[in-house]
Amino acid sequence: MSPVARLRGLKPDWLSDPKVWRTEILAGLVVGLALIPEAISFSVIAGVDPAIGLFAAFTMAVTIAIVGGRRAMISAATGAVALVIAPLNREHGFGYLVAAVILAGVFQIVLGALGVAKLMRFVPRSVMVGFVNSLAILVFMAQVPEMHDVPWPVYPLIAGGLALMVFFPKVTKVIPAPLVSIVILTVITVAAGIAVPTVGDKGDLPSSLPVPGLPDVPFTLDTLTTIAPYALAMALVGLMESLMTAKLVDEITDTHSSKTRESIGQGIANIVTGFFGGMGGCAMIGQTMINVRVSGARTRLSTFLAGVFLMVLCIVFGPIVSDIPMAALVAVMVMVCFATFDWHSIAPRTLKRMPTGEIAVMVITVVCVVSTHNLAIGVVVGTITAMVVFAKRVAHFAEVTAVTDPDDATVVYRVTGELFFASSNDLVGRFDYATDPDKVVIDLSAAHIWDASSVAALDAIETKYEQRGKTVEIIGLNRSSAQIHEKLSGELAA
Repeated sequence: MSPVARLRGLKPDWLSDPKVWRTEILAGLVVGLALIPEAISFSVIAGVDPAIGLFAAFTMAVTIAIVGGRRAMISAATGAVALVIAPLNREHGFGYLVAAVILAGVFQIVLGALGVAKLMRFVPRSVMVGFVNSLAILVFMAQVPEMHDVPWPVYPLIAGGLALMVFFPKVTKVIPAPLVSIVILTVITVAAGIAVPTVGDKGDLPSSLPVPGLPDVPFTLDTLTTIAPYALAMALVGLMESLMTAKLVDEITDTHSSKTRESIGQGIANIVTGFFGGMGGCAMIGQTMINVRVSGARTRLSTFLAGVFLMVLCIVFGPIVSDIPMAALVAVMVMVCFATFDWHSIAPRTLKRMPTGEIAVMVITVVCVVSTHNLAIGVVVGTITAMVVFAKRVAHFAEVTAVTDPDDATVVYRVTGELFFASSNDLVGRFDYATDPDKVVIDLSAAHIWDASSVAALDAIETKYEQRGKTVEIIGLNRSSAQIHEKLSGELAA
């Protein structure tokens, strides 16, 4: 293959396909518009100037578009991160917040390099469904204040925006329906002079690009001990949300992404954001759904342009952007909520067929996320609950059946199932120590030993028989079971 042909093969899709190019640019514009009020709102939560959140959205999106592992996923300032670092800013000042963002980025790089992304395999589908549904609920709840105690024209504007996004795609999908909705509602409110809350009411937009610099803190051990707990919490919450969002986008787009690269990329993006005076962030599932599901974006270009358009809109078209009615953006986010929620998971037909434990895990995940407003807590609690439900279910799979030889000289106990701490606890009581013949055979060819608890249970069984002058022979161990049994047998007694 010639060098020219090789270079052509390396070209991104948006360079070779005009349709992709158009989709990515328009998607980036829609997301850039949607990021502005969100970033300002999260700035308020963190207790910083609105420009800080907008700078973070810009630097996070642009950086992650280059170094991230999941194409088309949007990262920016988020509410979860804002909640974590708000106390640090309130108690110690903005300089400590910036230093914590940089340190959180370092933690994320280290955790990514150590393979923390591999832990995602332990997140069951029921938790994933709960994560998605709770996220849709949280995004909707975030829109409720924009619909409470507002002028009456806000409601028909929201309804009109939703109608446009439902019916406009039936006419054409060349232009994203959310962009059409935002433009039309803005023109109507400005032309008719309708007084409704606008983007400008959320805060002043920045008039220049952010400038890099070092955080204004003393570089001492005391500073490090102050910011480290907040930085670690931010790193864990950010990675949790980002990896869960990446997994969701993988399923939506039917493509694979590098979770390790995404973890390290989030760290790099937060370090860059910190040096530019931003408040840090992680993946944003709401804006990602606008980009991937609503607008149809699939490449890094949309992510990169979302950050670029955000700054261009703020700096160059600030007065125009300030006139966008919040009702238009609320309508977009409500549509995102509807598209994100897994309605099939709560359908009566699904609930009838789904195991009770799976439903409980999903509900517990949703309740934890919605009550704490923290996706990471919900995912952790849901995953632990799923593990408990699984352990309880599997614990009953170990069965013991006895067969006595015709001459009553030997009894063979056949054990089937998985032997681990939950199932092996009942194993000792399954044998008839007093009346069994002098020779006892325990056949484990249909069982598997997983842990020390199982070995200890087998040792206890042997001891009980030996105390009665009877011999025990264990047969049928598979290779891994034999290895753990040989290594631990006789070593676990106090």
